[in-house]
Amino acid sequence: MKLTSSLVRLAAGIALAIGAGGLASAQTITLHGASQFNDDHAFNKTMIKFEELVKQYYGKPINFVLHKNSELGLEKQYFEYMAQGRAVDYAIVSPAHMSTFSKAAPFIDAPFIFRDLDHWNKVLDADLLKPIADEVNQKAEVMLVGYAGGGVRNIFVNKPVRNMAEMKGLKVRVQGAPIWSRTFQAAGMAPTVIAYNEVYNAIQNNVIAAGENEAAGVEAMKFFEVAPHLALTEHAITIRPLCFSTKTFKRLPADLQAAVVKAGKEAGAHGRKIESSEDSQKLDALEKAGKLKRVPFADRAEMKKLVDPVIAAYAKEVDADKIFAQINAIK
Repeated sequence: MKLTSSLVRLAAGIALAIGAGGLASAQTITLHGASQFNDDHAFNKTMIKFEELVKQYYGKPINFVLHKNSELGLEKQYFEYMAQGRAVDYAIVSPAHMSTFSKAAPFIDAPFIFRDLDHWNKVLDADLLKPIADEVNQKAEVMLVGYAGGGVRNIFVNKPVRNMAEMKGLKVRVQGAPIWSRTFQAAGMAPTVIAYNEVYNAIQNNVIAAGENEAAGVEAMKFFEVAPHLALTEHAITIRPLCFSTKTFKRLPADLQAAVVKAGKEAGAHGRKIESSEDSQKLDALEKAGKLKRVPFADRAEMKKLVDPVIAAYAKEVDADKIFAQINAIK
């Protein structure tokens, strides 16, 4: 009820700002962002940078309101709101939450797509993901104006997992996109889809034994309290698009549209530097404090070998096989 009331107030405020025929030039434009986290998280730092850059490039009065700590729900809801052109104008959203509109979107964040951070950066710099961004914009009316991310994902678990034998049958939470369940099944685990904000309790109550995330998420959600062992599978490097509602974008004046596009790309690059550099720092701090123990994983190559055919088949299924070939061709 509280969330619904907040959305109604936001929608009413946005409607007043927009007016009947587009944004009124006499009124200061207000853009609403959303995040599941507080300002210590890389996502919030990225969106604050986006705000600063838009203000700089636009050069006129404009207001930004960033709703933090899941005030407006979770990323899945943010994406739906942006698609509808209400309540949320911009947010960072996992590609897994775009699968309803674009089957190919979750592919850009799938396990074992990138060899390392250098390869990941080269793929983003080459703009190989543009066809997927175009599809998301066309079908969901959400623009991918920048790419943040850069966190290396590992498996946090309530017991040590050092090899494929110890991983077998592991009950692990995965994101909702089908590729995550398929790849984890191929690796011998028992994946299940659970809402992000329910993972902590699910491990605490032995519904599952593990989840997978980058350091920023493990720290922010305190997963280490219920799953203090981090198996270093390094199975994915995150891509977290900075999204902007196309419906909102179309209502903006041309000079503000240009500022949003320019700022989005630069803010995404800023976010990548933050998260990729903070990753090891956060894990070092957690381990030094005795909250988390990093567990070397001996069978990453074997895990990748099992997953590779699933990734290739999925790429073909979602018409991303050409993009996959281009990604693999980058040295």
